[in-house]
Amino acid sequence: MKQFKPLTNESENKMNIQIPTTGYKGKIIASGNDAKTIKGNGDKFETAIFYGKPYKFFIDGKQYNTCSMAGSAKCYIGCLNTAGRGIFDNVQLARQNKTIMFYKEREKFLSLLVKDCKAMLNRSNKYGWQACIRLNGTTDIQFEKIPVIKDGIEYSNIFLAFPEIQFYDYTKIFNRNVKDIPNYHLTWSYSEANDWYASNYKKAIANGMNIAVVFRNKNLPKTFLGLPVINGDKDDLRFLDQKNCIVGLYAKGKAKHDNTGFVVDIV
Repeated sequence: MKQFKPLTNESENKMNIQIPTTGYKGKIIASGNDAKTIKGNGDKFETAIFYGKPYKFFIDGKQYNTCSMAGSAKCYIGCLNTAGRGIFDNVQLARQNKTIMFYKEREKFLSLLVKDCKAMLNRSNKYGWQACIRLNGTTDIQFEKIPVIKDGIEYSNIFLAFPEIQFYDYTKIFNRNVKDIPNYHLTWSYSEANDWYASNYKKAIANGMNIAVVFRNKNLPKTFLGLPVINGDKDDLRFLDQKNCIVGLYAKGKAKHDNTGFVVDIV
């Protein structure tokens, strides 16, 4: 991944560029709206996120599921969808409408996403940041399987269309293999909701993923599943994490009261 040198005050004055104090607001993705995005910001990185409607819902009588493994992992019970700005009805409506567009007007959705990616890239080049994008803030869609068109050229996926952007996500689909996509980083989300799901952590590691574990206690263990534990709440830049580790996260919002096994208790 290309590292961008942040602008200094001197270079800002010479170039007469004023660093923005607000995030990017696109039609599909946005930055600076919430704690997850802000943790990814700083003088080197800016992260924009697509928030859609999670898990199962109906459109015109047909059921859709944006988080295919949520039923097994039981993460839908403590989902962060309603955390932060997600408590507001207008925010939920916007997420729902974007998700409906994804399923019912796919070409329009992807066209707007491409425009947003271009805008993020231009913004990052202007201010000397690395543009980062999470396409699954509250969903688990396999965007690596969805072709996009950029400037009249069809690409196998959005990641190949924008190699300068660092994409990353959490996922619960252990067999997603994106090793051949250098600018897309995945972290697998662990759960002890059932034995089958929990046992797949070894397959996720074999696919090049670290393991995110939500702990009930803020005092993270030093190791878990035989791997070192790092504090994932320090920032959201998972692609910078060391390999073969546990990304420890503290339970937040509804997850604090989760008893399904998604939130792990260390005795």
